[in-house]
Amino acid sequence: MKWKDKCFDALDEAGMFENSGHRTRFKELTDCYCNYPFFTRGLCKCMYLSAWDEEHFCILLGTLADMTAGREQDTDEMRSKGECIAEEQGNDEYYAYELSVSFLDGRPFHLDDSVELSPEMHHIISRALKAAEIIDQV
Repeated sequence: MKWKDKCFDALDEAGMFENSGHRTRFKELTDCYCNYPFFTRGLCKCMYLSAWDEEHFCILLGTLADMTAGREQDTDEMRSKGECIAEEQGNDEYYAYELSVSFLDGRPFHLDDSVELSPEMHHIISRALKAAEIIDQV
């Protein structure tokens, strides 16, 4: 069994997908991009986060299409773009993009206690961090 399939199964068994759309979008991303050299644990975590809704899924899908067209070998450019996009975002979205960048960097992500997020974004970030732990264990 491929690593990406083990990740999917582990996340599914842990009940980490919010709905069938989230599950399907994540599976589509991993199935399409698992054989590219830039597919890493960090990117897999970003895929889980972006698959949360159609809007973020489409953003990541466009980025990945550009990366394959440019024959990218790593996620360095994606990381740089993520930092730029984060700076253009409002509070909630800023932290979602910062989380993605931390996934790509392979570094821990911590929210300062003074950060006020919407309950929805707090839930998304909490679930993405839990999913990241599961992915790291696969």
